[in-house]
Amino acid sequence: MTHGDKAGTVCCLKIATLLVALSPELLFLGAGVQLRDNGYDGLLIAINPQVSEDQNLIPNIKEMVTEASFYLFNATKRRVFFRNIKILIPATWKANNYSKVKQESYEKANVIVAASSGAHGGDPYTLQYRGCGKEGKHIYFTPDFLLNDDLTAGYGSRGRVFVHEWAHLRWGVFDEYNHEKPFYINGQNQIKVTRCSSDITGIFACEKGPCPQENCITSELFQGGCMFLYNSTQNATASIMFMQSLSSVVEFCNASTHNQEAPNRQNQMCSLRSTWDVISDSTDFHHSSPMNGTELPPPPTFSLVQAGDKVVCLVLDVSSKMAEADRLLRLQQAAELYLMQIVESHTFVGIVGFNSKGEIRAQLHQINSDDDRKLLVSHLPATVSADPETSICSGLKRGFEVAEKLNGKAYGSVLILVTSGHDEHISNCLLTVLSSGSTIHTIALGASADKNLEELSHLTGGLKFFVPDKSTSNSMIDAFSRISSGTGDIFQQCIQLESMGENVKPHHQLKSTVTVDNSMGNDTTFLVTWQTSGPPDIELFEPNGRKYYTHNFTINQALKTARLWIPGTAQPGPWTYALNNTHHSLQSLKVTVTSRASHSAEPPATVEAFVEKDSTSFPHPVMIYANVRKGFYPILNATVTASIESETEEPVTLKLLDDGAGNIQMNVPRKSLGRSEEEQKWGFSRTSSGGSFSVLGVPTGPHPDVLPPCRILDLEAVQVEEEVTLSWTAPGEDFDQGQANSYEIRMSKSLQNIQDDFNNAILVNTSKLNPQPAGTKEIFTFSPKLFINGPEHQPDGETQESHRIYVAIRTIDKSSLKSAVSNIAQASLFILPNSAPVLARDDLILKGVLIAMGLTGIICLTIVVTHCILNKKRRADRKENGIELL
Repeated sequence: MTHGDKAGTVCCLKIATLLVALSPELLFLGAGVQLRDNGYDGLLIAINPQVSEDQNLIPNIKEMVTEASFYLFNATKRRVFFRNIKILIPATWKANNYSKVKQESYEKANVIVAASSGAHGGDPYTLQYRGCGKEGKHIYFTPDFLLNDDLTAGYGSRGRVFVHEWAHLRWGVFDEYNHEKPFYINGQNQIKVTRCSSDITGIFACEKGPCPQENCITSELFQGGCMFLYNSTQNATASIMFMQSLSSVVEFCNASTHNQEAPNRQNQMCSLRSTWDVISDSTDFHHSSPMNGTELPPPPTFSLVQAGDKVVCLVLDVSSKMAEADRLLRLQQAAELYLMQIVESHTFVGIVGFNSKGEIRAQLHQINSDDDRKLLVSHLPATVSADPETSICSGLKRGFEVAEKLNGKAYGSVLILVTSGHDEHISNCLLTVLSSGSTIHTIALGASADKNLEELSHLTGGLKFFVPDKSTSNSMIDAFSRISSGTGDIFQQCIQLESMGENVKPHHQLKSTVTVDNSMGNDTTFLVTWQTSGPPDIELFEPNGRKYYTHNFTINQALKTARLWIPGTAQPGPWTYALNNTHHSLQSLKVTVTSRASHSAEPPATVEAFVEKDSTSFPHPVMIYANVRKGFYPILNATVTASIESETEEPVTLKLLDDGAGNIQMNVPRKSLGRSEEEQKWGFSRTSSGGSFSVLGVPTGPHPDVLPPCRILDLEAVQVEEEVTLSWTAPGEDFDQGQANSYEIRMSKSLQNIQDDFNNAILVNTSKLNPQPAGTKEIFTFSPKLFINGPEHQPDGETQESHRIYVAIRTIDKSSLKSAVSNIAQASLFILPNSAPVLARDDLILKGVLIAMGLTGIICLTIVVTHCILNKKRRADRKENGIELL
């Protein structure tokens, strides 16, 4: 949603003023995790409905978080701990000693417990899709991790693992190990292990057991089969982001213990800053001080909540403004789809209409059959009133009355509020909204819709959508399709495969193809909508050639919809449709296709779209993400496009990439996701609404170029004889869009020099290097021979024979705007001798249980979403994950 700078600012101030007077308990209802008096409140842990009921799981979760609270308190120097935690129990569990949910749902959880699919899905990890110092999305644990005590030998205690993951989630720090680069050469020509801190001790081992370090050394640094085994008894106290399983490790690496040379994700993503430096710079630490005294905080308290019967109430605007731009018709079409297809069986649904007053159109009715769905559709508003006023509070009040009919409370209910009007009295019912226990999803129609509407969604943890007044926009249907039950059961949810709309000229047609992959196909529905007169001439072809025509569809002339339900499981493959405009005027024709999973053994592919911030101001960018996954696994190399609609401008379509451009680096997963022959042949189709966002202060007329290229984060350097080959992903002219103008590459013998004073490092000649379009893989080779024999100061302790160099890049656009300096790549321009200096403390005798660095976890970031997969097991294969940034 876009609106003027002044209006947006005034509305925000009004809301902030009101919130000061509300009690903290009410504010925490929909606000997620909050830090208050050094304690975190509102942490939500949700168990997936597919997890079998096991009463051992709950006490183990409690034990994990309790241990984590004390461990975190000490690790943060008496700064923070966990105070209140809610555990969301699946509705499928039969034990009944749980409280009823209010606004908690699976999608809002900070920690998710879900069974993995596949052989490599059991490792704890955090979905960390943004840059350094930015919050992540979820922590994932499997039941096996929480129930199998044998795993703690590799991971460490569950409480320690939880703190490791919490640091990823809350503070945006990264791992300090690197499975791909377990060893490196430092500035003193020494073989070092990628670790933090360097005080952690151990010995080298070959395939047949312990061996001298020199036996592992080759021209490629280390032979395959060599690894570094860590002593089980250590004196080092850092770092939690490296190996929390070591009993001596009780703190994060700080400036004095951090290893800046290690080629790990923390150095790469956070510009060589220590994890403690990043954590200390967080808002949590800015707004809190260490607790006095020596006592530990109280153990956390836990609440067990469970969703009961699902209750949904549609709260629909029927004021005279709904007569504009076919708003009521488009609302009817979208609501029919929701009632007939999207909302799950056994849900209780009611309907309210409102203008200046609210009116109950349908009390709660449970959906058990198609007839129940059709009955609810018949209660949708058929006409608009003459009243231009809208009282959103009156509509919500009636909605709460409907929701309370079932159990006397509206706790756990969902209200879908659709309006095109303005109501300056929304603040009058905020207290009622907050205390209702309901989640409110808002859909704003047109530019006149109230700008405070989205605050209702924000306060209750709901979704918010904006629908422009454009005949070709299918965003009303997309919004209703996006609203799920909130249970997390992907096998029961209706998934949108297609959303298409065009203005079709007389006697022309809208023709396209949608793929039904073999993980989908149950309850498949094709919905065709139009604007005027009768339906278009419809042709639909199954992959096997079977044809459907207009007479095969169920026609609703009043709502101008044609619906075809495919019995059984739809045939996998490409379905082709053609809509012929048989009328003598331009006609807006739209197609929506939905389906459900074909079987419970294989999770279907899903796409989730979201923005980094709900609101920003020009010229700050809007980051758009899409998370494309199949169960726990990311799907690589999908073609993903984002369509951004505004009220006044034409839609903007952008391609989202998982190639490393933007503020997150992409790594190629070790193991690709298995695809069936049909999926490899046809692919799959998915559509999802990402909600709405606001951009304030956008100037009228041509916009000045104020957007620089994005920072390069995947720079790598490889020695090829006497030359160095650099590789990276090309950024764009404006962040990751377009084509930049030039590159500035500099190098130094000193890591600190190039980090602190990039402008004065040695400039590499790039006159023949022209940037490629954003997303392209760049390769550049140069000879540093003149540089390494040059007069630059030799770092203390580094011999002339080492020739170690550090390289970084900055990108420049056509307006001379410069990106931030890239991550720093390093290369050694010499072949190691047969005998190299041995690590100062790495020849100690192996004591106790040794943990193999070679089996440590790794992060993989893949498509449209943003995901860091963190493997703390140290002996399990890593999991693939990914992100995609606009």
